[in-house]
Amino acid sequence: MSEVRTRIAPSPTGDPHVGTAYIALFNMAFAKKMGGEFILRIEDTDQTRSTPESEKMILDALRWLGLDWAEGPDVGGPYGPYRQSERGDIYKDYALELVEKGHAFYAFETPEELDQMRAEQKEQGLPQKYDGRALKLTQEEVQAKLEAGVPYVIRMKVPEEGTCVVQDMLRGTIEIDWAQIDQQVLLKADGLPTYHLANVVDDHLMKITHVIRGEEWINSAPKHILLYQYFGWEMPTLCHMPLLRNPDKSKLSKRKNPTSILYYQRMGFLPEAVINYLGRMGWSMPDEREKFALSEMIEHFDIQRVSLGGPVFDVEKLKWLNGVWIREDLSVADFAQKFAEWGLNSDYVNAILPLIIPRIDTFSDVADVAGFFFKGQLDVTAESFAEIKMEQETLRKALQFALWKLEALRAWEKDNIFAEMKSLAQAMEVKPKDFFAPLFVAVAGTTASVSVFDSMSILGPDMTRARLRHAVNVVGGPSKKEAKRWEKEFAEL
Repeated sequence: MSEVRTRIAPSPTGDPHVGTAYIALFNMAFAKKMGGEFILRIEDTDQTRSTPESEKMILDALRWLGLDWAEGPDVGGPYGPYRQSERGDIYKDYALELVEKGHAFYAFETPEELDQMRAEQKEQGLPQKYDGRALKLTQEEVQAKLEAGVPYVIRMKVPEEGTCVVQDMLRGTIEIDWAQIDQQVLLKADGLPTYHLANVVDDHLMKITHVIRGEEWINSAPKHILLYQYFGWEMPTLCHMPLLRNPDKSKLSKRKNPTSILYYQRMGFLPEAVINYLGRMGWSMPDEREKFALSEMIEHFDIQRVSLGGPVFDVEKLKWLNGVWIREDLSVADFAQKFAEWGLNSDYVNAILPLIIPRIDTFSDVADVAGFFFKGQLDVTAESFAEIKMEQETLRKALQFALWKLEALRAWEKDNIFAEMKSLAQAMEVKPKDFFAPLFVAVAGTTASVSVFDSMSILGPDMTRARLRHAVNVVGGPSKKEAKRWEKEFAEL
């Protein structure tokens, strides 16, 4: 048997998600237990949303948790480059190979034609998928369009009837009707691959033997199996992990739970406790103990011990486990050192001091003026906003719209934050000073605080967004009916 090789392939399009860390952990534990290698690849084919800042945050967050990879964009390796954007022409050649073999075809529809096709299918109660119209073109018609420079995509052919049999390490045999599977775009009009083509090509070229990923990818498995068959390559073993869930059993989402790893780092959790908790998500040690180190998880790892019930990510349970780690594993000296690294490091403190020095007369004033910099969630309630001169409806919208703006902001610097909030205030026809007041309360707990934009910059995106999310909840976030109206209104701003 060839050496076991697993991978994690995050997209650098946002904050590093605990779900990414969870899947990375199980890939690494499996590979190391089997004496193999775990690698990291960056899937940045979405060029409009991918950013270097997001990639750096993902790598830093996974390293903070204690995860490490043998090959990746930061460490190199024999099968590089490990960023899809740097692998360019490889994918186009493979897409054209499939066209030549008769397994894929050129499609020339405009986005408007595709929208109309889907609208007609919806009206007739049919599944919304590509209807194969380009397959009716003759070879001459295809050639004429190519020579005329008509924009095209390359789509894969998919059987119209029968079932695809998917073998899964945890779930056994899964059968999916080919009728449900779309004729997937493999190469986009801009010449870049879609996830499906790039994923299969890269896994093959990087000699990945086991693909351990979230269960949301089960319905994509037939496309990937078909691509392996079309290329004549050996298929890796598939394993679909259960999705992390909120305490109410819904899919883990930032609206109900902080999902960014950096939030937990900023909150003052120990990385050992967070990785321990992620290891408990649907898996258990043979002796069922709750607290274990990463090295112990690897030593005792057996993927068959993964339970398929949706594991619940409960922040209160994580806090309890973190407390156990603090009390059992940190001496007073260790605690002092780790606390200083977390909150009293010179970079953090030196950023805060210029803001608070003009406001204090004695050192004993520091706790009152700067305390919110060293807290997690603030004790903000609806009453905290009572003095804000704003209609209740406008207040609710201001906080929600500010949160949406800041969730989309990638370059987290004071000037950028200020510019976004000022333009939002103007678009909502609220005086900037009045618009900023509830932001002060949400972020610092009071309007009588140091600059809210400096504060946001220092606290970082994860803590700022978490506090704003909490503020939205306490003043009353939009109902389902309101949410659609608000989203439309926000888009028009």
